[in-house]
Amino acid sequence: MQLSEVWKEYREDNGLRCAILTGAGDQAFCAGVDLGRLIPLMTGARKAETEADRRVQQNPELMNVAILRDFSLLKPVVAAINGHAIAGGLEFLYSTDIRIACPEAKFGLQEVKWAIFPMGGSSVHLPRQFPYARAMEMLLTGELISAEEALAAGFINRIVPRDQVLAEAEKTARVIAANGPLAVKAIKQAVQANMGVPVKEALKQELEIAMPVFMSKDAQEGPRAFKEKRAPEYKGE
Repeated sequence: MQLSEVWKEYREDNGLRCAILTGAGDQAFCAGVDLGRLIPLMTGARKAETEADRRVQQNPELMNVAILRDFSLLKPVVAAINGHAIAGGLEFLYSTDIRIACPEAKFGLQEVKWAIFPMGGSSVHLPRQFPYARAMEMLLTGELISAEEALAAGFINRIVPRDQVLAEAEKTARVIAANGPLAVKAIKQAVQANMGVPVKEALKQELEIAMPVFMSKDAQEGPRAFKEKRAPEYKGE
């Protein structure tokens, strides 16, 4: 459950401005958990064998933090999708902000094929991030879709060759990291807070979130740097 600790460190470290999430190796971004081991562990049919097993058994919420299911993170996350994103791998993506995929990547939730509910937030997030009918087809059939289909649905931002995915993600992350960190964080906060909220209330909340940014030192530095034709030096203050 090291990933849960990484997210907490990223959230608290003001020196970190943008994270990149990618898969190890070149076979998949993430194909989900090993159901043959996790489900028996959670039901008590399998005894904990490792320290990670014991930690999950003692605190199941660690899984939710690891995949950002129910974890407050206002800093941006760029996904470098270097292979298939299936089951928990797809659920990882819901809380990422910009998604760059290779052409070979496939996306889907196959839990229903094994009589399992996709509990990583899929019934909540998928219909919000895909058109309803497309989301329901994915949820109810368990069939996978291609990177081209995910792009057409607006679920990912762009497709690049596999050997360029990480470099493209890093390029995007550098652009974000160069922006005012308070503004970046507040924008993500406002978007998350106002999803599904009536317009009048959402505009009020937007103002409440935005005003502290306008009053910050960074907001003074930005226009000053623009006027002086130099790169701004943001301090997150």
